[in-house]
Amino acid sequence: MTRSVQALAYARPSSLESSQAGPLLGLETAGGLTPRGAEPHPRFFSGFLTSPDVAARGLLAVADVASTRYYQRTLPSSLDPVVTGNGDRLRFESFSGCCGVYARLDVLQEGLDGARTGHGTTNVDVNNPLREALSRIAGDDPLHLRVGPDEMAVTTLDGPVVEKKVPLPDRWLRGFAEAQVASAGFDLRAELPAAEAVRFLRSLPRSSGGSSRGARWVVPAGKTLRPTTRPVAGAVCLPGPERLAALQRVLRHATSLRVYGPVTDGAATASAWEVVLPGMRLTLTLSPDASRGFSGEGGVLDALATDDAAADAELVSVLLAWEPRIDTADLAEQSGLTVERIRAALIRLGTAGRVGYDLADAAYFHRELPYDADRAERHNPRLVAARQLADSGAVVCDGDVAAVASGERRYQVRERDGMLSCTCQWWVDHRGRRGPCKHALAVRMVRRGIQLAGGVR
Repeated sequence: MTRSVQALAYARPSSLESSQAGPLLGLETAGGLTPRGAEPHPRFFSGFLTSPDVAARGLLAVADVASTRYYQRTLPSSLDPVVTGNGDRLRFESFSGCCGVYARLDVLQEGLDGARTGHGTTNVDVNNPLREALSRIAGDDPLHLRVGPDEMAVTTLDGPVVEKKVPLPDRWLRGFAEAQVASAGFDLRAELPAAEAVRFLRSLPRSSGGSSRGARWVVPAGKTLRPTTRPVAGAVCLPGPERLAALQRVLRHATSLRVYGPVTDGAATASAWEVVLPGMRLTLTLSPDASRGFSGEGGVLDALATDDAAADAELVSVLLAWEPRIDTADLAEQSGLTVERIRAALIRLGTAGRVGYDLADAAYFHRELPYDADRAERHNPRLVAARQLADSGAVVCDGDVAAVASGERRYQVRERDGMLSCTCQWWVDHRGRRGPCKHALAVRMVRRGIQLAGGVR
């Protein structure tokens, strides 16, 4: 597995302290991007939380996911959560070590009582002493939140005093992009009121023992969800139900549970589980199987295989302004591109961590992940292999059929209704459900006339 090392430098550790105005939760930031450019310690918010105990538990849930591997469990190792200020809300995001669970806590405008939220993205320090302090927050006593250094710290700090170095797998970066692409294809499948939401989620197993092998699918039944062993009409896939354990942190504050997923053809699919809380939302998105991380799903590969998407993404990126909701029709009007090309450009921007997808708003949002997420494209195995095939002359097109020489074998790639199929084992196994194979990608590149001599773009 290809890894880089992510160095996070903080002015000081995040902490929960006493002050004259009451408890102060100071979340320290590392280097990140804002509308003013790169900043060593950006400051996004200073004010009160309207539901401090709920926010504390939601932040702990995001940290839980970051420190957990739900498949092939090993010693905990995590990257600090990412925080984005979108002007009217704060978003805290994390990804599990196994790349199969994406978590996000959206603290909405009604959950924040203070100055306007800033714009930008960075990592936020969540250390073990802070986790212990957050777990002790109870009741509705006023809690002041500061995201980023206070004004005195901004003017007096000479340099970082706290540094963390964390291995960052390339497949973890690709997972962020793939989770966003998968979510954009989801619809709301069910919504449970508070009591039923709590009952259902508490009935799920918290470990991957034998009891977790049953309820792989659930189907809406009145105001609740009923487990089923097969994907009947209207069913939603629940792959590895023990992976929803982090939601237990906030259950007693839940007002409802929303379940999102695609229309299924019977195969296992990803799904998203959103707990609605006072002034905020906590969402967990699960990969199609506990043993199958988002990084291999291949949903972004078609967009990466086109020069048009690269040029369009460069244009669209100039128009982004840290919006909490990206209006594709508005971007199309500003750029002169079609809505379809805007969507492809957003997918490509997603591979660099520059956009995410909010299911409740059914819209993309702007953020800039604070690390070199372009590695996710440069080191995507299928994309790299497809470029090599196209560049070496291994693809011969003849109408709707193309021949691809790969090693000692030759494969046929056929196009029908805009979809490509292949005679390789990958296609036989997955039928396009995990994105195109390298042969189909190479054919698409050649047909679109991509000049590959310059290398990976």
